[in-house]
Amino acid sequence: MTTKALMIQGTASDVGKSMICTAFCRIFSDEGFKVVPFKSQNMALNSFVTIDGGEIGRAQGVQAEAARVIATTDMNPILLKPKQDMVSEVIVHGKHFLDMTATSYRNDFVQEAMPIVEKSVRKLQDEYEIIVLEGAGSPAEINLKDRDIANMRMAHLADAAVILVADIDRGGVFASIIGTLTLLDEAERKRVKGIIINKFRGMRELLDDGIEWLEKATGIPVLAVVPYIEINIEAEDSLALSSLRFKKPKQQEFAIDVAMIRLPRISNFTDVDPFFDEPEVGVRLVRSLSELGTPDLLILPGTKNTVDDLQWLRDEGFVEAIQKLRAKGTRIFGICGGFQMLGDQLLDPEAVEGDGRNSEGLGLLPVTTVFNTSKKTKQMTGNLLSNGQELTGFEIHLGQTEIHDSNTMAFLKLHDSRLDGAVSSDGRVIGTYFHGIFNNREYTREIVNALRIEKGLPAISEEVKTDAQRREDAYQLLAEHVKKHTDMEKVYEIMKLTSPSTI
Repeated sequence: MTTKALMIQGTASDVGKSMICTAFCRIFSDEGFKVVPFKSQNMALNSFVTIDGGEIGRAQGVQAEAARVIATTDMNPILLKPKQDMVSEVIVHGKHFLDMTATSYRNDFVQEAMPIVEKSVRKLQDEYEIIVLEGAGSPAEINLKDRDIANMRMAHLADAAVILVADIDRGGVFASIIGTLTLLDEAERKRVKGIIINKFRGMRELLDDGIEWLEKATGIPVLAVVPYIEINIEAEDSLALSSLRFKKPKQQEFAIDVAMIRLPRISNFTDVDPFFDEPEVGVRLVRSLSELGTPDLLILPGTKNTVDDLQWLRDEGFVEAIQKLRAKGTRIFGICGGFQMLGDQLLDPEAVEGDGRNSEGLGLLPVTTVFNTSKKTKQMTGNLLSNGQELTGFEIHLGQTEIHDSNTMAFLKLHDSRLDGAVSSDGRVIGTYFHGIFNNREYTREIVNALRIEKGLPAISEEVKTDAQRREDAYQLLAEHVKKHTDMEKVYEIMKLTSPSTI
């Protein structure tokens, strides 16, 4: 099979590379091609667990679903998860490899990584007709280019046509494009076959003169000007936390106030996304004690370093404030690291979390967590012990958490016979390792309705759309939006691929 490759690179981080890749994965799939996403090295705090328990970047899990293929670790063979300042967990083919400093990774590991990523590329080339590669950050970081395995080196390896994406919403779009191309060497510039101007707002015709100048100056066609669109597709980059969705709403504007604490090392923050789809629910990030207020539901999210983030809560005055909210009856939900924080003690005999210190938790659930080096990554299905409702999700965590009070019930009974989580005796504090818990939309609606009834509001009766259908609708909407504004004939031309419209 002769595999064609298209690579999406960006002038900077958060210009929309992941979304454009997702769109192309669905466009090519809709047109009958067997297409697969790929990102050699990903740095992300939101991850995805494959069927066989491998951990990859969330974006590649999303892109695989958009491409209608099963996600594997070959789609993202190296994942970096920031853990402390200048220290990241290195995950190779879905499994924990080492915790490494940025210097050690750059000086010692990068060259070892090339055979790993090349093997994955070759395997995908044997199995698929099209590979859609995603770059990382910018390909023009001149201080990093000699060890960059995520951008042009991958384009050369896969013989990919490169499309450069720039974000016009942040300003300076022409300068960012020209600057990026100027810093590429001649062979790299020849790889760039097209430009996409992304996140456009305003009158399209006002760009015409600039686009004409840009195409003359670079000799590279502008393939698309993609208007800004809000689509509910999970993000993987912490930069998404500054998006409009998370701009602080005024509590009085919504019937139900859901607050999530913005931990310094927050991970899998997309767990909270389903609440954005619930009617009359406001979702806000809490960065300081002054922003906490009195939410109806407080969520403690996952974190890449539970002990350090727990100390941050203590230093910032959150611990006492959260305990006071609990005393007032606020519902509190902890996920993964947030669950560990809700307990009485966190023990670290093997120094997994850093310096090996033990910590007192918030004391809101009678549980103790012991950290160990065995990392659990697994897709999970279980039943609520309260009513038997079946829920699906995934776990990614270090440590074992045990209930030490016989009067406290676990949250779920998993299909592998394990018990997960803990629920306070009054049901108002819940902790679980179940990432994706709120993607079980019926369960989330039940939470919202319980909060509404407590406030004297009527329950929401409208139908709940499944999470799978919501994602499918989002992929289709994104693909149609990007395709409408893209010269697809030119895309097929630069890929040296026959367009379906000519068959």
